[in-house]
Amino acid sequence: MSEKNEQNNDEQNEELQDSNANLDSANESLDEVESNEEINKDLKIKELEDKYLRAYAEFENIKKRLERDKYQALEYANESILKDFLPILDTLESALKGIDTSKEDSAINSIIDGIKLTIDNFTKVFNKHSVEVISTDGEFDPNLHNAIMQVNDETKQDGEIAQVIQKGYKYKDRVIRPSMVAITKNN
Repeated sequence: MSEKNEQNNDEQNEELQDSNANLDSANESLDEVESNEEINKDLKIKELEDKYLRAYAEFENIKKRLERDKYQALEYANESILKDFLPILDTLESALKGIDTSKEDSAINSIIDGIKLTIDNFTKVFNKHSVEVISTDGEFDPNLHNAIMQVNDETKQDGEIAQVIQKGYKYKDRVIRPSMVAITKNN
């Protein structure tokens, strides 16, 4: 019987060792699963942190853009009304050029003085609000001038402004109306 007991003990020891091995394997698998879950949690946290940072950066950019747009809207709020006054000034200047000044007539002189005074007042208001006439001296600049015709002029080089058809104006740093000009094109 003792041999049988020993054999039973050996079998039980082997079973116990197998059970321990299975238990160790199960523990390793459990540790691996827990480790994978921890890695997945870390990845998810990093992904959410990244999304948050991107959303926050986008929010800050939108906030800055809206602030800049608001500033520009305030900065250039008068542009539209100033632009609407330009044709009136053009009409007054045109009327002044069209008056025959060869005759000495006090009524005509009064009209001329009134038109000049009105033009001066417009000019003062424009200067006060940073509106300036675009220079038409020299070379044509497509950012400031609009060429509406070409003329021959041997006294000027090709591409130079030969004649101003209509004055152009800038409001602060923006062109509100380009100068209408004739440019030189010599054959």
